[in-house]
Amino acid sequence: MGLHPLEFSECYLDSPVFREKIKSHEAELDKTNRFIKELYKDGKNLINATKQLVLAQRKFAQSLGEFQFEYIGDAKTDDERCIGEFLWNMNITETLMKPLEKFRKEQLGSAKAERKKYEKETEKYYSSLEKLLNMSAKKKEPQLQEADSQVETIRQHFQEESLDYVCKLQEIQERKKFDCVEPMLAFFQTVFTFYHQGFELANDFNHYKKALQINIQNTRSRFEGTRVEVFELMKRIREVPQEYRQTSPISSEGYLYVQEKRPPPFGSSWVKRYCTFVKEQKILHMVTFDHRSGGKMGETESVTLKSCVRKTTDMLDRRFCLDIEITDRPGTVLTVQSLSEDDHKFWIHAMGGKEPVIDAQLDDVGLSFVKNAINAIETRGINDQGLYRVVGVSSKVQKLLSLMIEGGSPESRSQAIHCLVHKLPEKNRLVLGLLLKHLATVAAHSKLNLMTVANLGVVFGPTLMRPQEDTVAAIMDLKFQNIVVEILIEQHEKVTTGFFSNDTDVRTVTGGGGKRAMAVYPCEAEHDSELSFQVGAIFSAVAPSREPGWLEGELEGKKGLIPENYVEML
Repeated sequence: MGLHPLEFSECYLDSPVFREKIKSHEAELDKTNRFIKELYKDGKNLINATKQLVLAQRKFAQSLGEFQFEYIGDAKTDDERCIGEFLWNMNITETLMKPLEKFRKEQLGSAKAERKKYEKETEKYYSSLEKLLNMSAKKKEPQLQEADSQVETIRQHFQEESLDYVCKLQEIQERKKFDCVEPMLAFFQTVFTFYHQGFELANDFNHYKKALQINIQNTRSRFEGTRVEVFELMKRIREVPQEYRQTSPISSEGYLYVQEKRPPPFGSSWVKRYCTFVKEQKILHMVTFDHRSGGKMGETESVTLKSCVRKTTDMLDRRFCLDIEITDRPGTVLTVQSLSEDDHKFWIHAMGGKEPVIDAQLDDVGLSFVKNAINAIETRGINDQGLYRVVGVSSKVQKLLSLMIEGGSPESRSQAIHCLVHKLPEKNRLVLGLLLKHLATVAAHSKLNLMTVANLGVVFGPTLMRPQEDTVAAIMDLKFQNIVVEILIEQHEKVTTGFFSNDTDVRTVTGGGGKRAMAVYPCEAEHDSELSFQVGAIFSAVAPSREPGWLEGELEGKKGLIPENYVEML
């Protein structure tokens, strides 16, 4: 598994798990930094060796040029010209060394600077917080308010620095995929051309180079789109951070200082613990964690909550305290201290409140509205260029698709999606079927409206598969939403089988019936939607396809596209 996404909402919790995720990102950047340094060193050695080789080859070419027989002529051969001129034009420094060193100094260097600022703000915030919490509650109110105000200002600086640092870490992790790979791609192209067999090697490499260039471009495009979404999410969190404090509907998390009583004359001490309260079981998990001790986590202690009561300053000279009665130890009361008044209210609400359940149903009015909207679009604007979106990007690369959705063939993926779709409520399934049929009709007119299946996936992916939460992980999954919607549109007849009654004019795929045809030429499928066959193969359920020049049919239990001029109807 790769690196975990860093959620902006976790910057406000600053949990031990969040710190472990940051450490993983920092370790990855450190590894990249060491790799580039070592590559830079080895690259300089390669450049020096290449220069010596080039000088020797130029001398050799010059000797060949000077050693001539009058009856042979005075023109140089192609080999001599290649040895003398071509190799001299190779420039490894510009193609590989400078871009990698620039990335290391600018991107990784800026990450180190952000890391120092982040660690400095962490130390400053928690030191001032402990100082505030140790203040006597008997001090005058103006003094307490001034202290609260100072700590609140420091907290805001710390949280903003945490947001910036998390954003920077993930930005560099994504940039690395194309800023580092692209110079290497250019370097390998130069190296392959450098050798005597360079022409054959370059041709063999050309297919991989084109595919990799597409991957790099897609990665850069996704990075730009994701970057905008991430900055928008960070902006929203900065404006109302309290709305993103609650990260889970079933539990609440945050730091609490737990009072640990000792026998006389030692008194008591306060230990900072990261606490997770599971509402349904009323279990409070507490783990000792101190940022200044190297970020090491202690053992986890769990207690079952019986009741929670606000503790007044008359009973204890510390603010923001709660008395927690636990069922595990009858008669034992656990005293904890929250970080602020808002945090105090948060824990009281979390330990006694319930989450509202919203149940939305699709009615006949909504179903009628969707039908009328689709009919209007297909009647008036089905051939308009840029229908739903003027410009789209092509993401329908089969090799990339197989890498993104792991496990199983396209047929098994269609069956899995079919199974999930049939778990939807009846009216929701009906609306989805109407919409997919409509989008397939739009895609069939893509030569005029420019809305291919890939472009429709980009437009409708975030709408049909909207995430439950606005998180960085959800933004990173946008590409998978688009791919699933592409499959839904392409396979809509299979996916929506059984949705409609006889008057809805949606075809269903049937096996074994219909017309039959025989192959007169062999064919090797280039895509998973096509069929491979030999001469004499017999197809069943043959019918015209929406694709010009193609038929749809079934061979040995598999359905797919058949070139129309490769078969004869029986």
